[in-house]
Amino acid sequence: MQILSRDSLALGGFAGIQETRLVTDSRVFGERKQPQTSEGLGSFVYLADAQYQPNGESGMHPHSEIDVISIIIDGRVSHEGSMEHGKDLVAGDVQVQRAGGEGFSHNEINPDDSKNRMLQVWALPEVKGQSASYKFYQPRLDGVTRIYGGNNSQTDTFDSQTVIEIAHLKTGDRLPLAGEQLNYIISGAAEFNEDSELHNAQEGDLIRSTDVKIFATKNLHMLIIRQQ
Repeated sequence: MQILSRDSLALGGFAGIQETRLVTDSRVFGERKQPQTSEGLGSFVYLADAQYQPNGESGMHPHSEIDVISIIIDGRVSHEGSMEHGKDLVAGDVQVQRAGGEGFSHNEINPDDSKNRMLQVWALPEVKGQSASYKFYQPRLDGVTRIYGGNNSQTDTFDSQTVIEIAHLKTGDRLPLAGEQLNYIISGAAEFNEDSELHNAQEGDLIRSTDVKIFATKNLHMLIIRQQ
């Protein structure tokens, strides 16, 4: 098991955003990869825990051949761009934008006079040249909600062998996960049991594990990345 703490990494950012990058995959970042950060898993290539400054914004910018997932944790985000222009997102909401070969442009804005918090996640599409497309989710507050991945026979989520989920577990809940995963604790705390070795993790920890049993020691909000 490997645990990478957000607080051990440098705080960076751009425009009106402060962020800590935890995953910068070599396939995307190459020589620009930050050496202290983790590699991804499957198609998952980037994770940043970000705060927008009061009334801050990213500025309009383009993407192509990437799937961009925004998970709102605290505060609000006003979304502008070539897809779903004018949509407002609040804490708990998730938007997923597939750029495909068509591409899209967007600007994310904090409309409030206080900082917000969101996760920015990128995944590589497994088929290039697709049309740009948009999906929106409000994950359940008890249990696990899939926001990305699955086969192409369903349309609830964008298809991928890499699955991304949001978990909300109450104190005392247990969740077994088979195979290799990357789990990021958004808030709360948990005990991870891998091969009978126990590891405690808390908010801001990124955990790479295999065939793990998770026990929530404090109400747990967690991002799960795994292979289908």
